[in-house]
Amino acid sequence: MLVVRGEPGVGKSALLQYVVEGASGCRVAHAAGVQSEMELAFAGLHQLCGPMLDRVERLPGPQRDALGTAFGLSGGAAPDRFLVGLAVLGLLAEVAAEQPLVCVVDDAQWMDRASRHALAFVARRLVAESVAIVFAAREPDEDLAGLPGLVVEGLADGDARALLGSVIQGPLDERVRDRIVAETRGNPLALLELPRGLSPAELAGGFGLPGALPVSGQIEESFRRRLATLPADTRRLLLVAAADPVGEPALVWRAAERLGIEAAAAAPAAAAGLCEFGAGVRFRHPLVRSAVYRAASPEDRQDVHRTLAEVTDREVDPDRRAWHRAHATRGPDEDVAAELERSAGSEHARGGLAAAAAFLERAARLTPDPARRAQRALHAAQAKHQAGAPDAALELLATAQAGPLDELSDARVELLRGQIAFTSSRGGEAPPLLLKAAKRLEPLDLGLARETYLDAMGAAMSCGRLAGSGGLLEVAEAARAAGGAPQSARASDLLLDGLALLITEGSAVAAPLLKRVLSAFRSERFSREEEIRWLSFAGRIAVDLWDDESWHVLACRYVHVARDAGALAQLPLALGLCAGIHLHAGDLAAAASLIEEAEAVTEATGSQLPPYAPLLLAAWQGREAEASELFEATVDEAMPRGEGVGLTAVEWARALLYNGLGRHEDAFGAAEQATAHLEERRFSTWGLVELIEAAARTGRGERAAEALRRVSEMTRAGGTDWALGIEARSRALLSEGNAADELYREAIARLARTRVRVELARAHLLYGEWLHRENRRVAAREQLHAAHEMFAAMGIEAFAARAARELLATGELARRRPVETRGELTAREAQIGLLARDGLSNPEIGARLLISPRTVEYHLGKVFAKLDIPSRHHLDRVLSDESGAAEAA
Repeated sequence: MLVVRGEPGVGKSALLQYVVEGASGCRVAHAAGVQSEMELAFAGLHQLCGPMLDRVERLPGPQRDALGTAFGLSGGAAPDRFLVGLAVLGLLAEVAAEQPLVCVVDDAQWMDRASRHALAFVARRLVAESVAIVFAAREPDEDLAGLPGLVVEGLADGDARALLGSVIQGPLDERVRDRIVAETRGNPLALLELPRGLSPAELAGGFGLPGALPVSGQIEESFRRRLATLPADTRRLLLVAAADPVGEPALVWRAAERLGIEAAAAAPAAAAGLCEFGAGVRFRHPLVRSAVYRAASPEDRQDVHRTLAEVTDREVDPDRRAWHRAHATRGPDEDVAAELERSAGSEHARGGLAAAAAFLERAARLTPDPARRAQRALHAAQAKHQAGAPDAALELLATAQAGPLDELSDARVELLRGQIAFTSSRGGEAPPLLLKAAKRLEPLDLGLARETYLDAMGAAMSCGRLAGSGGLLEVAEAARAAGGAPQSARASDLLLDGLALLITEGSAVAAPLLKRVLSAFRSERFSREEEIRWLSFAGRIAVDLWDDESWHVLACRYVHVARDAGALAQLPLALGLCAGIHLHAGDLAAAASLIEEAEAVTEATGSQLPPYAPLLLAAWQGREAEASELFEATVDEAMPRGEGVGLTAVEWARALLYNGLGRHEDAFGAAEQATAHLEERRFSTWGLVELIEAAARTGRGERAAEALRRVSEMTRAGGTDWALGIEARSRALLSEGNAADELYREAIARLARTRVRVELARAHLLYGEWLHRENRRVAAREQLHAAHEMFAAMGIEAFAARAARELLATGELARRRPVETRGELTAREAQIGLLARDGLSNPEIGARLLISPRTVEYHLGKVFAKLDIPSRHHLDRVLSDESGAAEAA
């Protein structure tokens, strides 16, 4: 028997679930106290025993009658509670005679007293019966007193930090992290739920009003009642502590001294269990802090913030001083607003974009001059947009437009509206807005106009065929007509000139310039802001040039930069780009992990992520039913958003799926649609590759040859092993004899030098199929075995099955792969092994991968066993950089 005790959210219910999941071979019975049923006698007991009443006839008559009366099954006088207890004991014993029984009782503190008494009675009398009862309760109860107990405490400091980090996507001020961990006392539910109720500003640097925390009115009112009984100086001291987002003791006591509050004022707060003043200032619960702050009058809060500002060192902590000054100000104040604006820059570095946005937003509100207020609101809106808060950004834009604004600022408003429209919906609304803004900006700020043309180009690429005005060719032509880049070209200038040339003149003309662009992005270090904004374009160019190595390098850097900056609007795009290269490398597990992270971020920010990486994953996995559902859902979402490229992505994915399944006729139909709109680059290009195979396999040689001509224009411009390997493989499909043989061998040799292992496996498969048709069975089996083993190891099921069928046709079975080969690491194990090899500690690895140090330890244990090494010190001997998949992800 066991009584699990602990505060709400500490994990009692999770422990009960753990018991249930571990009760293999046992029957499990459940009951839970319900607050609204506390006055209903035996309601909880009926939950537990109701399913067992078919055995009630086996009980002695008095016990049977007592239980029947208790449950309302029969009439009679009120049963003796001990007799009911005996009946329950007998009933449970009857059930356990057939199969061991585990009873779990959650929220026992809310269970009606009669049920709680009966179950406690049973628990104390279980000796030989195969019955276990586990209770979960908040506070000790006299009915359950004396039973074995387990007090569930909060998580240890390291685990609490890891759990908090798992639900916060952006950077977090270390002092704020310390305060959250301390005040929640490691309570898992509080650590998980508290950040969801806080604004990005509060999370980034603690610069939000404590009163912004949503709390239960009932709980908060109970805290307020306790506060009301405290001396005035104690309440004022608590307000000082509540108003400071970090809870630094020295600062709090300096403010208290200036307010005339003596040290003795802390004792009543500690005695009431509300707050401790020691090495740190720690409230009993975050809700106490909120209640203290809300209970104070606006005047008292302002006085306290003013005092905190006065005692905060302007040299050591100027930003927190500025924040306190802002909350102490009763009306507009240009001096305070200017100080906040200056602090926004440093907060950007310490707390990320969200903290900077919070400073700028507050600065705008405190600005007395309308024109300057409009300017600051515009800057705040830009920061909110970058921090992934589109709704807040639009509200600030409305403030900015209330003006007055000069012509340049008004054009910037149009620009930001277009950027928000693209980030939020990615639909047809964005390109014309951005194109209009770019043209307005040309005579005012050519550099910004060129950046805006690049934004418009990205939006038009997304809209594709569904773009009305502001189509891709229209934007590219307008960009080229706007004028060239200045002498000192920026990242955006390089990208704009390269992409505009590509769209208007084609791959062959644009390739030299585009290669210089990639070289610049790989070798030069642009500012963090430039990389956050433009690395997605550089990644697209890498794909257009079939440069898998640049794709990998730039995608990993994009993820790293976006994470470090807390750029939640850009992080999903970075994760999707990174997932794409891992999918082409055949590392489906690493890609799936990145996709899951991207979906979590988009859910938190309310933005919409184009599901291109999930489409690619579904297509390569080859599970038709699952993939078809995703295809249909993507089309349903893409059409209303005006996202033409999404339609092409779906058709390309269908073609890939059907080619994998060997249904080449279906693949041809899908590929024809995927290649109908070449302005929707990347997916239409990959669609051409699928079209060549499908057309060749269905006797449509002329159609395949036309598609090959179009592919060759792009692959020869790229000139990489990936590009030329794909061209050689595609050309081999249309060739015969020695020419085909040499082309297949060339394709395999080239693709073997790339990261795109899936395409290498396909080259082995196609070569093996051709060799079989040439009656070269021995050689065919060698290629087909290689293809099957690669596809099976990657989890690419349809292509693996296709290779197995072809092998069978040659008279040989595909070799079975062992479930887990010694020395073969999963994607996560390889990732953790590489990080450990590079010297990162378990906590550091956990922080990077958003898992706990214990999980890291678990995975490392498997790594050591598989690699047959005793410790991490031997990893450098057995792990090379190619051993894993997602080093930077």
